Amino acid sequence: MSQSEPIINVDGLTKTYSGKNVVDGVSFEVKKGEIFGILGPNGAGKTTTIAKLANLYKNSDQSVILGACDTFRAGAVEQLKKWAQILNLPIVATAQGHDPAAVAFDTVSSASAKNIDRVLIDTAGRLQNQKNLAAELEKIVRICDRAKSGAPHRKIIVLDATQGNHSVAQARAFNEIVKLDGIIITKLDGTPKGGALFAIARELRLPILFVGVGERMEDLAEFNSDEFVETLVDGIYA
Repeated sequence: MSQSEPIINVDGLTKTYSGKNVVDGVSFEVKKGEIFGILGPNGAGKTTTIAKLANLYKNSDQSVILGACDTFRAGAVEQLKKWAQILNLPIVATAQGHDPAAVAFDTVSSASAKNIDRVLIDTAGRLQNQKNLAAELEKIVRICDRAKSGAPHRKIIVLDATQGNHSVAQARAFNEIVKLDGIIITKLDGTPKGGALFAIARELRLPILFVGVGERMEDLAEFNSDEFVETLVDGIYA
């Protein structure tokens, strides 16, 4: 498979729930060799989700490298390094407080040199204030593009399903900083009604790519809207 050939291609996706379009005319594709910037607020399970996503790709015979760009939160780099060790994956990391954009540049450069299939870049979910966070994320995006044109190819936000409307506000805030390309919903097993899943999809008009449904490494699945609605309805009328 060539690096430019899509491995997932969705064109004009529309989904309706209770008479309303929750996703309308969304199109996207995933190509081999793409760089993913993983964003999201602290506490949403972002770093663990990166590990689960890396595990999913690795089990699909794809090579993966991690970039530990959350150099603000105490323990974030060590946490991702631990996952890299468990999964036996390469990682680019530095000490807490160092420039995260430099880590991103080195990660993308290393992936390109080694022809790695998947690049997963962790980012800070909180800094001293929103202005600092915006400046850091914008710089990471700019430096990634310098390392490889168009990178990060997808900016994906990780959100906690149990946070309800708060997750909608968080998603809106991140989308204003860097235009998002997709969503991963975590802790879906912790809310019987799907939390803010549909509200987030409707608000941002973005595809929900994966959902986290448990604590195990295997508990990350590609999102299937039809199956989700069936499960939701079964839960209501059971």
